[in-house]
Amino acid sequence: MAGNEADRVATRRRRQLWAGVLALVGLALLIVGLTVADGVAAWVEVLVAILLLVTSYVVQHLARRDTVYRHDDQR
Repeated sequence: MAGNEADRVATRRRRQLWAGVLALVGLALLIVGLTVADGVAAWVEVLVAILLLVTSYVVQHLARRDTVYRHDDQR
């Protein structure tokens, strides 16, 4: 059981790390797309940024799903 719990913790931390990286890249692209870029490049950057931010949210949800939505007897 202890090994299984350690694997869950490692997986959750890894997912949270990836979610943070995706969010930072998404925010950077969004800022560049809205301020510096123009034309089609700006729209492409903004769309990719929104996609990365949504993906980050989904990854965070997957990371938290085990801890938040588990039954009380499993915690």
